[in-house]
Amino acid sequence: MTVPSKMAVTEDLPSLLIADDDLTFCSVLAKAMIKRGFSPHCEHTVELALKHANTDPPEYAIVDLRLPETSGLVLIEKLKQLDSGTRIVMLTGYASIITAVEAIKLGATQYLAKPVDADEIIAAFEHIDGNTEVKINAHPLSVGQVEWEHIQRILIENRGNISITAKTLNMHRRTLQRKLQKRPNYKI
Repeated sequence: MTVPSKMAVTEDLPSLLIADDDLTFCSVLAKAMIKRGFSPHCEHTVELALKHANTDPPEYAIVDLRLPETSGLVLIEKLKQLDSGTRIVMLTGYASIITAVEAIKLGATQYLAKPVDADEIIAAFEHIDGNTEVKINAHPLSVGQVEWEHIQRILIENRGNISITAKTLNMHRRTLQRKLQKRPNYKI
């Protein structure tokens, strides 16, 4: 999906691919990124995002973790294969340590938990060095958070396949789906 033509988007602005299945979020974010000097293009599946990126590799990308059929982690890997210089920020409403680590290992510049605003995303694009001043959490993870992290690790090992993950965890598929709908409350 391209941004509405009535918005003046020029060719010399940095290209930005937004991959998120939430159409309203994409539209609002695209408008905000135009105001901040980007030329955005929205897609709602990994397949469509890759099709667009193959014809016009973006300089920047905002990728949602949970996309239909395939994880946004797959898109990060493919975008980096197309152009290693692409700056990628992964967004998610289902943040976990394991997916953050995988996103960074695959080439994301930064990993942000939703809700997030456009200025935070732009700052994340510029964040290329580590931060030794980051605060360390004095409290251990709760049982719910540990369970969430374990499920996320097994899900990644099974390349996002819910059925295989449920079998690996010796859990009914519907039970796993319910657990994936809940997000533990991280306090950092």
